[in-house]
Amino acid sequence: MMFLAVLSCLLYSAVGAEMSGALNDVWDFTESCLRSLWQNRLYVYTTAAVLIGVWFTVNMLFKKKKTADPVSPQLYNSVKKQELSAETEKVIHVSGVKVFYGSQTGTAKGFANVLAGDISAQGIQCEVIDMKEYDPEDRLAEECTSKMICVFLVATYTDGQPTESAEWFCKWLEEASTDFRYGKTYLKGLRYAVFGLGNSVYVGHYNTVSKNIDKWLWMLSGARIMTRGEGDCNVVKSRHGSVQADFQAWKTKFLNRLQALAKGEKKACSGKCKNGSCKNKKKHKEEAEDSHSLAEKNISEDELMESSSDAESSAEEEKSHGSVIDMEDLGNVMNRMKKAKRMEGDEEDSQRVKLSKQNGVRKSESEEERREMITPALRDALTKQGYKLIGSHSGVKLCRWTKSMLRGRGGCYKHTFYGIESHRCMETTPSLACANKCVFCWRHHTNPVGTEWRWKMDPAEKIIQEAVENHRNMIRQFRGVPGVRPERFEEGLTVKHCALSLVGEPIMYPEINSFLRLLHQQNISSFLVTNAQFPEEIRSLVPVTQLYVSVDASTKDSLKKIDRPLFKDFWQRFLDSLRALGEKQQRTVYRLTLVKAWNVDELKAYADLIALGQPDFIEVKGVTYCGESSASSLTMANVPWHEEVIYFVQQLANLLPDYEIACEHEHSNCLLLAHHKFKVDGEWWTWIDYERFQELIHEYEESGGTKNFSAMDYMAKTPTWAIFGARERGFDPSDTRFQRKNKTKDISGC
Repeated sequence: MMFLAVLSCLLYSAVGAEMSGALNDVWDFTESCLRSLWQNRLYVYTTAAVLIGVWFTVNMLFKKKKTADPVSPQLYNSVKKQELSAETEKVIHVSGVKVFYGSQTGTAKGFANVLAGDISAQGIQCEVIDMKEYDPEDRLAEECTSKMICVFLVATYTDGQPTESAEWFCKWLEEASTDFRYGKTYLKGLRYAVFGLGNSVYVGHYNTVSKNIDKWLWMLSGARIMTRGEGDCNVVKSRHGSVQADFQAWKTKFLNRLQALAKGEKKACSGKCKNGSCKNKKKHKEEAEDSHSLAEKNISEDELMESSSDAESSAEEEKSHGSVIDMEDLGNVMNRMKKAKRMEGDEEDSQRVKLSKQNGVRKSESEEERREMITPALRDALTKQGYKLIGSHSGVKLCRWTKSMLRGRGGCYKHTFYGIESHRCMETTPSLACANKCVFCWRHHTNPVGTEWRWKMDPAEKIIQEAVENHRNMIRQFRGVPGVRPERFEEGLTVKHCALSLVGEPIMYPEINSFLRLLHQQNISSFLVTNAQFPEEIRSLVPVTQLYVSVDASTKDSLKKIDRPLFKDFWQRFLDSLRALGEKQQRTVYRLTLVKAWNVDELKAYADLIALGQPDFIEVKGVTYCGESSASSLTMANVPWHEEVIYFVQQLANLLPDYEIACEHEHSNCLLLAHHKFKVDGEWWTWIDYERFQELIHEYEESGGTKNFSAMDYMAKTPTWAIFGARERGFDPSDTRFQRKNKTKDISGC
């Protein structure tokens, strides 16, 4: 045992010594390697970097090869679509434009189509939408997230109301803007622009629909992309001369703004910045926000919407509704606004024409700056209708009854009622402007409208001279035309009568009295028609052969619907005009136009109006259908038959003890009620002794207006064929009745 223990100790010592030597060798080798690596560490780092770079390069090449591999087309297409979608989402800022229109006469609709064409030409998707076919309650909120731009082209109708097509849209928008259930941020994200169509002669109602839509959208957190535009049908106040020119100017700004938005620009540059970069964007933005915030918070909401300056147009952009104005800047902003209003008021005063007691004109200093009534667009439209335009505001046109009587086919109802020779009658007007926009307007509202004279003015001598010359030239065109009677052709070259009823309101012409005197000096009779909106002008009017007042309705509401007057106090003016007519001593006439389903059921009210003015005669005529027009909703269904007109007149005569049916002109669908004073010894004397009238008017002028005369002084006996109930039904037996082929009844007429 002892031996074994000693042997084990010896062996352990030998092995331990050997292992200790090996460990020392390993440690020496390791130390030497580490020392070498440390000394050459720069080479090690470089090698590692190269290896890593090679590894990345190989991986990239491998991935590209894998993507282009045709073995997996579905996987490739899926990946490609995802990449394109992400890329497109970054680029597209405007997905399209929706153009909404609310139109009554078709103008806004036309503008919408023109704008849509220009937008599509820029490569942007565009859709035109009629407001009556769009449900804002279900669809308008969708536009907040669709990246669409919404454009609203809206017209203002009677009394500042929206057109019929836009009525529901506006009603919903107004209620939503004040309904807490929708909330003030209901349309947040909606980008919009508004352009309104209106007429500034409607004081207090000018472009109210566009203002309201702009206001209501803003109240629901919609973001204007540019300031609201305004188109003015009143050429005098229109900023660019016409509503078409106003729209063109606004459209140009909108398209520029749209391009900027499509590129992702938040605000269009004015182009005045150096090197093409805006250095004062923040400053301009703050100024725009301050001035706009003041209008929203410290002025009224209406004034907010009326801002339309070029400066604001270029500066306005999307902004938060919580912006406020610094108190130290408040005075400057208020002063600028007051100055702008003051300048606008001064401009209006300088443009106003003042009438003298003699219907003369005292020209203001800015006379030369006034615009012409007939714009180029209006000139083209009226010329196509057959007008011969005179100067800047007058016109003459050949009446169809003139042509008819030249051929021996009968004259107009004035020939039957009053003995006018239709082939010697000149139809003209010294003023194409009117104060009404009647639903049955012959000219479909192509003529301008206004409540006072604000245009350049031509002298009466020039108007009459050119009117007669143009009329004769039109008559000369009938030389040698088959059917024209030679004797009537020669007579037609000499004007004997002048019907101031072509279009517009001739009594608006400031020199109307001078015009009438010149007519009488040339032995031309005068038949003047007024729409009963200028009572003072009626009172100051010199004697005329026969003075007409159009009584198109008998109540305030129906007159408003039919005549669509511009004056706010139109009903009082209407009544005052009838009273003024009753003060005239010469022949006076009420002209009633019956519109079926509009005013034929107002007998008692008509009787009251007749008692107010006590006219000598009452013409009752069925409305003339002038064809389809977007400006009027009338159809053939609104034209009463001749028998219906007779029945109406008979019922009216029963309410008027001093009047009786005297004459009839079936061809024009017209009857005449005459005062009993024109029935002498059982015979009617409704015709006019024109030679006697000329003698009386010359004596009146020579006496300085002291030698007056009355309608009884120049009346003439009515022929039997013109009397109501006669077999001829008002057609002159010396002429030949002409019936058109396939037309059994002709109810048209002047």
